[in-house]
Amino acid sequence: MLRTFVVTLTTIVLWALVAQVNHALATTHVYLFVGGLCVTVAALTLPLRPGLAASFLGGLIFDAAAPVAFGTHAVLFATAHAVVFHLRDRLPRDETAGRVVIALLANLGLFLAFSFVQIPRSPAPAAIWPRLIADLVCSQIFLTLIAPWFFAFQQRALVLVRAEPVRLL
Repeated sequence: MLRTFVVTLTTIVLWALVAQVNHALATTHVYLFVGGLCVTVAALTLPLRPGLAASFLGGLIFDAAAPVAFGTHAVLFATAHAVVFHLRDRLPRDETAGRVVIALLANLGLFLAFSFVQIPRSPAPAAIWPRLIADLVCSQIFLTLIAPWFFAFQQRALVLVRAEPVRLL
């Protein structure tokens, strides 16, 4: 329960920081999406139920300020969590580079799923694909840059509340 709470709190911090970056980038018409980060650590390190709860709560946080049907992010995050969780024994989850690649793939899947869910609401669906591709490329670059920091932040937060044993490197 404590680990779920800590992972959810770190997701809130990530959401707030990315919201500020998106606000600063509003004049350039670029939107950054980093949902893959919210799912990766929970799916790779936590047991199924606490991790699924953390991913679902992270989705609800993303839903709170998004102009979409409430629960869209939560369902997509929970689905991505289930996929990554069931593949985690075959994935390199202990190294930062492996986690970054997993986060990039999860972010790609979430971005595309979210885009396909929201495309029917657009008045001109074909016209927005170049913008979506630009947003995806910028999001993936941004995620690659901040993922190591976010993974370390979550790990330190878990160690701080003694929800995870300290590992000496």
